[in-house]
Amino acid sequence: MAGEHIRIEGQVFDGDGRFVEDALIEIWQANAAGRYRHRADQRLEAALEKGFVGFGQAETDFDTGLFWFETIKPGRVPDPEGEWQAPHLNVVVQARGTLQPYFTRMYFGDEEAANQHDLILQMVPAARRATLVAAKAGGKYRFDIRLQGEDETVFFDF
Repeated sequence: MAGEHIRIEGQVFDGDGRFVEDALIEIWQANAAGRYRHRADQRLEAALEKGFVGFGQAETDFDTGLFWFETIKPGRVPDPEGEWQAPHLNVVVQARGTLQPYFTRMYFGDEEAANQHDLILQMVPAARRATLVAAKAGGKYRFDIRLQGEDETVFFDF
């Protein structure tokens, strides 16, 4: 598969700061060329590779609360105004005690220039943007999700 192979790790935390041992995390993403595996994405200039699914699902570990994905770093995709979004993952979180899933995004900390011009990320108050950005350390991206409380992850309504 073309593109940078990456690993993303994180934990889901509740409002008391405890990890959630039974959360389900789903990701949906574009491939390295910036194309989604979806019939609505008809951009022929962005190649769609065989074998690229663009979707993943992980449960948090019962003992550690850890989840992880191994995937390809996504490319940039167009935004509704015709500009380019920063590379990101669309993330859905379901957890105990919640009636509705949480929708968020994960941006990459090493894409600072692209992040500064991303339409969606710039709509988020500056003080809260960090909750959407995964830091790279030791060859992995770390993305913790906080459902409530201090440093609560920004969630989007649809």
